[in-house]
Amino acid sequence: MRRMADMLRRFITSPRLALALRLYLGGVFIYASLYKINYAGEFAETIASYQLVPYWGVNGLAVFMPWLEFIAGSLLVVGIRSKAAAGIIVGLLVVFTIAIGSALARDLPMGCGCFHSLEEPMDWTTLVRDIVWLAMSIQVYCYDSLLQLDRHLVAGLRRRMPA
Repeated sequence: MRRMADMLRRFITSPRLALALRLYLGGVFIYASLYKINYAGEFAETIASYQLVPYWGVNGLAVFMPWLEFIAGSLLVVGIRSKAAAGIIVGLLVVFTIAIGSALARDLPMGCGCFHSLEEPMDWTTLVRDIVWLAMSIQVYCYDSLLQLDRHLVAGLRRRMPA
């Protein structure tokens, strides 16, 4: 039993798993941002339908949030400042999870607006999916150490700097 627990712990804390999750989450966030960037008006309507943001903040959020998703997802895929990008994604997923949970608790008949404005109405699997993504992003934040481009850039700069 202890051997299984050790194997599970090694798997969960594996930098290889973190790399795979980093690439997956980065791709998901890039994909999710593209529609929202191109159709910010529709995304603003989705944000407004959650009934959590004051009307004066909806348009700014509809423009800002997809770009934040795109930049954080891109940084994860490329491996530049991946810990900071994973932290941003953790924060976004916490907000998304709270918003989805609130909409489900109030029984709002709407899609989540995650990938398109015309989605099936949310259900509890949407909330579970976001919680799983949150756990994945926390794993990336804590254990990612492979193929990070910024480490190679900084190492190259250090070699070129005069002593």
